[in-house]
Amino acid sequence: MNPSEAFAAIGLAAVACDGALDGDEAAMLRQLLEVRSPYANLGEAVMGAMFDGLLGRLSSGGWEQLLMEAAPVLSAPQQETAYAMAALLVHTNRSFKPVEQAMLQRLGELISVPAERCSQILDVMAVLHRDSLKS
Repeated sequence: MNPSEAFAAIGLAAVACDGALDGDEAAMLRQLLEVRSPYANLGEAVMGAMFDGLLGRLSSGGWEQLLMEAAPVLSAPQQETAYAMAALLVHTNRSFKPVEQAMLQRLGELISVPAERCSQILDVMAVLHRDSLKS
């Protein structure tokens, strides 16, 4: 697995960890990747092939195995961004399920980002997704 596959794999694990590939989460993952290098320059066929391979790994080993394969491939800054992306993705459908919390916990254990920094990222996501105008 190369770094671009690993980064996408972490996003895919976040989207799929609850057992369903939610359409809103999948669309957000694609949007988050398409604005970054190298994904912005990949064609549909290449992106499709990459995700087919990642989906195969996901179905054969599960989201935790996908994280264990992907996390060590990334540098510390890449891991931090991937963690933030995963945190954003699990909040996309306005619910934060225990399995999604467990996925972020496990990812935090697998990366070299300090626990305090991971906690800060989660705090920001909670504030960002808070429905503060709800009456």
